[in-house]
Amino acid sequence: MALGRAHSVAVSGVDGQLVEIEAYLGNGLPGVHLVGLPDTALQESRDRVRAAVANSGEKWPTRRITLALSPATLPKVGSVYDVALACAVLRASGEVPARAMETTVLLGELALDGRLRRVRGVLPALLAARSAGWQRALVPTDTLAEAGLVDGIEVYAAPTLRAALAWLRGAGELQRPGARVVAEQHLSTDLDEVVGQPEARWALEVAAAGAHHLLLTGPPGTGKTMLAQRLPGLLPPLGDEEALEVTAIHSVAGLLSAEQPLITRPVFVAPHHTASVSALVGGGSGLARPGAVSQAHRGVLFLDECPEFSARALEALRTPLEDGEVRIARRDGVARYPARFQLVLAANPCPCAPARELDCVCPPTARRRYLGRLSGPLLDRVDLRVRMRALASSALSAEAPESTAAVRERVGQAREAAAQRWSGHGWRTNAEVPGPALRQRFRLDRAALAPLEQALRKGQITARGADRALRVSWTLADLAGAASPGAAEVSTALGFRDRRAA
Repeated sequence: MALGRAHSVAVSGVDGQLVEIEAYLGNGLPGVHLVGLPDTALQESRDRVRAAVANSGEKWPTRRITLALSPATLPKVGSVYDVALACAVLRASGEVPARAMETTVLLGELALDGRLRRVRGVLPALLAARSAGWQRALVPTDTLAEAGLVDGIEVYAAPTLRAALAWLRGAGELQRPGARVVAEQHLSTDLDEVVGQPEARWALEVAAAGAHHLLLTGPPGTGKTMLAQRLPGLLPPLGDEEALEVTAIHSVAGLLSAEQPLITRPVFVAPHHTASVSALVGGGSGLARPGAVSQAHRGVLFLDECPEFSARALEALRTPLEDGEVRIARRDGVARYPARFQLVLAANPCPCAPARELDCVCPPTARRRYLGRLSGPLLDRVDLRVRMRALASSALSAEAPESTAAVRERVGQAREAAAQRWSGHGWRTNAEVPGPALRQRFRLDRAALAPLEQALRKGQITARGADRALRVSWTLADLAGAASPGAAEVSTALGFRDRRAA
């Protein structure tokens, strides 16, 4: 029977699904017919694969070839199936033994001369193959460092289709991953470079300790961007599972480098204020790509000059801020990307943004309209709001402020206290704790809740704002080494939410 099978992986979001490729050589005019919801890139693979096979010294069958990709209802996107298509055709013509292909997942794009080119999403594809019980995987040589991050599956890298076919026939050797070496990712900035601004520095420490969102407003040159850039340095390194999760997102986005395939430190993502909704939250035509919110997963998303972003882009942040993930609907399904990031917003107080507020030439309506571009529901999701002032001359001659290392030590202790407290419930930081849990299972005493109840009675905060103030109060208690927040911590948390600070 002129039938051959090979297997590859379809990646949607950061989830992978095994794809079976069947090649049937039938009677009729020579040609290739693809079925199974292929996109344009996959349709064009017919010519790429035929040229690569011929230029690898193999004989392309002169028969009618039907290539079926199953599940038939799953959309197939991209060029990741090229190697599997070529091997399925050669298996159908009896050129490749079946046994070697029964346990091997094949990934890679083919050049016309038979070279294997790198493809996106190798890491999530191999994670899916491992979960499905596959024992071996063949990938392009350029993706070997990334593929070697996955334990529990044998990875082989081929530079060309000729080398891959020789290995499948048992007549050649392929490169294997070496010992995993994770290069230390050094920080290029330090908190001691920021002059003055003690309140903003304290808010940055609180944000790092509890994974809270932060809004910094003030005239230009006060250090808003500098502080935001130093937040990742205060955060602890990523755990093993977190590192793989973040790396998988960057793999799908095509942002990994061969020199540093594993991301071990929280990332810093700062899109330009002209970014579209798709660039910010993900999307695009065809395969939905991860946006800035997903690229900043387990790290920091910084929106400088946030009032300059479009209203649609800013409002699109509300769902990922609440859910910690992005779900992008397409005609044929939904792509899911994790998006649990820390949001840092920075804004000038008005459009003219003078160094001194006395020099502002904007009318009051323009000032209100400028920061009014940040909607109430979006601001309600920001835990800490700080108004920064212009530097006094004495700040330049003051003693050097604390370094990143000193503040990071306190942040680490506070995070460890929170992790131990919430470990039995599946939460790691105070920002992840649901509001009902704070109000019921971990309810504070009446004296500590008095400032919060008073603010609610006066209508100064919403119910969501009350939950977020409770989370911040727990972080303040962790930084102070207290067992639980008191009235002082709750009052301080409410002060950070004062709308006048924005």
